[in-house]
Amino acid sequence: MAIARTVAVEQGKGGVGKTSLVANVGGLAAAAGVRTLIVDLDPQGNIARDLGFAPSDGQELFNAFATGGSLPVLKDVRPNLDVVPGGPAVGDIAGLNFSWQQRGAGDFGVQLERTLGAIAGEYDLILLDTPPGDRVIAEGALAVATSVVIPTRSDEASIDGVARVAERFQNVAARNPQLRLAGVVLFAVGSRSVRLERDVRAALTDLLGGVAPVFETRIRHLDSAAVDARSRGLLIHELEQAARDDRTARLTALKAKEKPADGLFVRDASGLAEDYENLTREILTALSQIQDEVVTA
Repeated sequence: MAIARTVAVEQGKGGVGKTSLVANVGGLAAAAGVRTLIVDLDPQGNIARDLGFAPSDGQELFNAFATGGSLPVLKDVRPNLDVVPGGPAVGDIAGLNFSWQQRGAGDFGVQLERTLGAIAGEYDLILLDTPPGDRVIAEGALAVATSVVIPTRSDEASIDGVARVAERFQNVAARNPQLRLAGVVLFAVGSRSVRLERDVRAALTDLLGGVAPVFETRIRHLDSAAVDARSRGLLIHELEQAARDDRTARLTALKAKEKPADGLFVRDASGLAEDYENLTREILTALSQIQDEVVTA
């Protein structure tokens, strides 16, 4: 059974911006007053790096599923933002899944519904970050979500990854008829790649049969911002302010004829911050429309 206001962010290929999207959309939604929970179901546990808290080994989350305990919620990572940390131990969920099925206790989707459902009422938005290659976790997340967002780059391997998500969507459609495709996000597409972007949008629309929009906002490619954000545990809108402060410090040092201290690699993150702000607005609008459809269905 779907849990209201729960979004699975999925891709069949790694390195397409999935975790960055979860962290930044979650952070911006929280900053706007939306009570938000991020659940990191990826053994890599990179949400910790994006949000700047100590990485977890994922054992507490694994134990919650293994013993039927409560999810290990890390409170107030940002105002209005809580996180359930992932980590390497989460990769052992496939073994648990086999055991549950052998004992007639359902599967990972059933266990996720039980644990997440117990706290879902505390939040306005729940974002599930899923691993690209683990079918058990990916389909379990889709089994409890009301919508799915798919980030993709423009290469063929990434688009093939979108096709794998579409297959997983079909696999859980019968058990979760409330699940909707919210849309596809174009990630790391250059601002000058107009023709490439147009062709990718057309290919994705054809692939998904027109049932899911490709969000108008694309997330541009900016290596320096990506390095600074993850190394310092800053979201992009926070990095934007840090870059301004860094520029001010450099100018102050130059006026004083002093050597500027080593600072950020990025000089201006405002464009990327605007991308994430626009995308968050689009996603929240799509989720509101989906929620209305589910209620009236």
